[in-house]
Amino acid sequence: MAERVDDGFDLFDLRVDVIIPEGGVVYCGAKPGDHFELHGEMLHLPPGQGISIYSLSSVLPLLAAKQRRTHRNDWMTTDADIACPDPNCSTRLRITRTGVRRFSHAATTAVPLIDE
Repeated sequence: MAERVDDGFDLFDLRVDVIIPEGGVVYCGAKPGDHFELHGEMLHLPPGQGISIYSLSSVLPLLAAKQRRTHRNDWMTTDADIACPDPNCSTRLRITRTGVRRFSHAATTAVPLIDE
């Protein structure tokens, strides 16, 4: 009988908080306490809260990398604040790793693992 191969992998859960400096000007519609969470590929907003598509576009390309383990010296491990894309808006989006979630390769894609 063939030995079953572990097809699992881990991703960090992320929380992205809007940071508004005291006295900062806000043009993106953000309010203190605004945030969203990312669990796997699912983005979760609190009920009744939105997020600017422009703010989201500034952080979206980094989320998949922040979900993965990175070398301790990699800037992706340490840097967490992303500027609002409007240079006149004072807000930042802060990405925080909040936990680890396990996924199965077979449950996330139709492409089979290659035996090496």
